[in-house]
Amino acid sequence: MATVDTSAELLGIGEAAERTGLSVHALRFYEREGLLVGPVRRTAGGRRRYTTADIDWLLICVRLRESGMPLADLKRFADLVRHGPGNEAERLQILDLHQRRVEAQIRALEESRAVIAWKVGVYAEHLARGEAGGLWDPTG
Repeated sequence: MATVDTSAELLGIGEAAERTGLSVHALRFYEREGLLVGPVRRTAGGRRRYTTADIDWLLICVRLRESGMPLADLKRFADLVRHGPGNEAERLQILDLHQRRVEAQIRALEESRAVIAWKVGVYAEHLARGEAGGLWDPTG
């Protein structure tokens, strides 16, 4: 029985956009900015063809960007990966710094959530009693 090498699967830009959640324009931007670790393959007619390895890498990039990694850091990280073994300590440094930023954002969001939950409770309690007394009123 023959096996299919899924890593050799080539996807058009529309399919790549669908799998990554990026727009076609964003995919082109990622390519222009040097965020991919390898060159995007092209057909004889010049159409982009993405491998599953390209998609896997793009999914990592999407998560790093969604979590607030600065574009400059993502570019540096991609450049290091592109250069291959020998720079893992610098890659780790970039990821570690970003992880600490994300953890600080999570702590800040959790504090905000606690304040919001408290305020929701205050309003719910007052509304359940049918009174607005005691709620903050900037006019009075």
